[in-house]
This record gives sequence, structure tokens and C-alpha cells, in this order.
Amino acid sequence: MSIIQQHTESSLTDAWRTINIDALDPDSSQNFPLSTLHPPQPEFSDQDARNLQSQIRQLLQAGDAEGALRSALENPIYNAPDLAKETHLQTVIEVLQRIKVNEMTPLLQKIYNGDRGSESLDVLMKYLYKGMAATSSGISSQHTGNGPRTPTKLMTPQATGFSQIGNRSGITSGDSTGAAMSVLLSWHEKVVDVAGLGCIGRVMTDFRRV
Repeated sequence: MSIIQQHTESSLTDAWRTINIDALDPDSSQNFPLSTLHPPQPEFSDQDARNLQSQIRQLLQAGDAEGALRSALENPIYNAPDLAKETHLQTVIEVLQRIKVNEMTPLLQKIYNGDRGSESLDVLMKYLYKGMAATSSGISSQHTGNGPRTPTKLMTPQATGFSQIGNRSGITSGDSTGAAMSVLLSWHEKVVDVAGLGCIGRVMTDFRRV
């Protein structure tokens, strides 16, 4: 009888488990703290988000759309309550609505070529996707008759300064939501033109969620 035949199935199963291979691998997660892969993000409260929103709106009122957009993108809110995140989404969308179509590409190129420009456009892409999701939820709720959801309000074009749509008399809620989605898609196209398709991949694989 061979040595293999002398062992039962259970004894063979137990035998290979006596050595922890992962402990011998220097690249194994057992040999370094996983927390280092996810560095802590600064905490934001609801009040912090509102204060930042106020500062950005002051820049908009002063006609500094570039400064407002930079401030919004350089201060993404990751570690915060949902309300704070929704407030900053509203802030970003408000800034985007105030920028004219012919100003979009030059502004994005200026940001992209600046310090941490690639990261800033990645942040913008995150908020574009978040805004699209909110808009889609609003459209779905209107079609199903369940009433508008809270995120839908974030995507309603502002009464003043919505340069990419303009003021239209008799505009309905459905028209507003569709127009807002059109604006987000326009920004998405411009961001990809400037930052490339890699921007989408980085956003999809980033563990940080706005």
C-alpha cells in the first residue's frame, strides 16, 4: 500500500492547513495594516457644508465662477452625514449651472493644467455621476407617480443664472429635470475631452464616495 493510500481524506485535508502560507508572503495583508490603504478623511458636519456653500456662493455673486468651482472641487466631502454630502452636491451643481457653455472647456483646461488638476476633475466627475443618479431617481419617481424625491430638488435649474438653459416661461418639473440632466451630460462630455477616459476609471475604482 502506498503512503497516499494510508491517509484518509480528512487527514490529507488537515495536513495542508498546518502551514499558514499567507504569513510567509511579505505582500500578504497579514503583514501590513489594511487601514493604510484607506487613509482617514477629514470630517465634515452639516454646518461645515453650509459654511462652505456660503463661501462659494459669495464667489459666484462676485462673478468668480472659476474660483467657486475650484473651491467646490478642492473641498470634496467624503466623511460626513448624508445631509452634508447632499448640501455640497447642491453647491457643485449650482456652480455648474452658472457657467456658460462656451466657458466650460477653457475653464476645465485651466483647472486640469493647474496644481492637482487631474484630481480636481476626478472629483467633478464624481459629483456629475451623483447628480445624474439623483436626477434619474427624480424622473423615475415622476413616472411611477410616487412623487418627487428629495434629491430631485437638487437638480432643479435655478431661477437666476442658469446660463446653459436660460429662463423659459411655463417650464414644468419634468422639463426642469430633463434640462438638468442635459447640463450634467454636457459637463461629463467636456470633462472626458479634457481629462480622458482614465478619469472615469479612477472614479469607478476610488473607495471614497461623495
